[in-house]
Amino acid sequence: MAGLQELRFPEEKPLLRGQDAAELENSDTFLLAADTDWKEHDIETPYGLLHVVIRGSPKGNRPAILTYHDVGLNHKLCFNTFFNFEDMQEITKHFVVCHVDAPGQQVGASQFPQGYQFPSMEQLAAMLPSVVQHFGFKYVIGIGVGAGAYVLAKFALIFPDLVEGLVLMNIDPNGKGWIDWAATKLSGLTSTLPDTVLSHLFSQEELVNNTELVQSYRQQIGNVVNQANLQLFWNMYNSRRDLDINRPGTVPNAKTLRCPVMLVVGDNAPAEDGVVECNSKLDPTTTTFLKMADSGGLPQVTQPGKLTEAFKYFLQGMGYMPSASMTRLARSRTASLTSASSVDGSRPQACTHSESSEGLGQVNHTMEVSC
Repeated sequence: MAGLQELRFPEEKPLLRGQDAAELENSDTFLLAADTDWKEHDIETPYGLLHVVIRGSPKGNRPAILTYHDVGLNHKLCFNTFFNFEDMQEITKHFVVCHVDAPGQQVGASQFPQGYQFPSMEQLAAMLPSVVQHFGFKYVIGIGVGAGAYVLAKFALIFPDLVEGLVLMNIDPNGKGWIDWAATKLSGLTSTLPDTVLSHLFSQEELVNNTELVQSYRQQIGNVVNQANLQLFWNMYNSRRDLDINRPGTVPNAKTLRCPVMLVVGDNAPAEDGVVECNSKLDPTTTTFLKMADSGGLPQVTQPGKLTEAFKYFLQGMGYMPSASMTRLARSRTASLTSASSVDGSRPQACTHSESSEGLGQVNHTMEVSC
């Protein structure tokens, strides 16, 4: 494909296999690590309360890092491994971090009353400006996984001025057709809810070959997340509509994401086809496509080191953290990538709110990255 460049990382042992996966089953280790620095909030929005956990305070003109988890998870199950990773601390010390739990998905959430109408995916996106306003953020860099990636993409389409950049893992821009819907309903009749969700999170190969990790998540999903609330979120995600985005110039008045985007998917992930299609619908001048080798449905859990390096580079492309160490990624940059990158500090103003003193330029090519 024209304009694609490739980055390769040295081999990194996937995490959370064998003994590491066994440690995941210890909820004190998995859920509560470093929680002492986080503050919990319940924020009123037009569509109900949102549980939000935040660390730090807004730093000058910098955006907040705002996360949104996948269906079946919450911010702890989805992001603790990634944000507790040692190299990630170099990033988080420069930004306020805000984790958003979808309604009723947080640890210890009360069950919704009978007849409760779970917000639609569009309404979930429309709840986020209340979070931004509550904390006084000027704009955010979003990190979303699966359903959370869809919510953040919808948020950026509706409120583009509030979003400076997006990292979208396992995003599927398509709604379910009636055949997919019927298959999901049939699966729900023959499988438990945790098992149904696991088939969304992990590939069939992972379900068979990485049993320690899968079993750990099966236990956490069944024990930590309220099952009735989860069923409502699962049903709403499976009734989502197409994201309705198109590459600029392909259709009249095409809708697209106006901010820099990094798409991430494991090379053994059930969402791979959806992410590839999403990449085909985005502006190639502001989109990076990161396909991670030796990684399945949860790259932020199994390959946090590689994802951290890519995220650092993504932030540098938006003009942040020019002095951050780029050990693995710096060594592996190809000559073509170096020549394609601007290093003079200039970048299109329409794509960023970054402080100009930190600018390092932007790679104006879609990149498929194997790592």
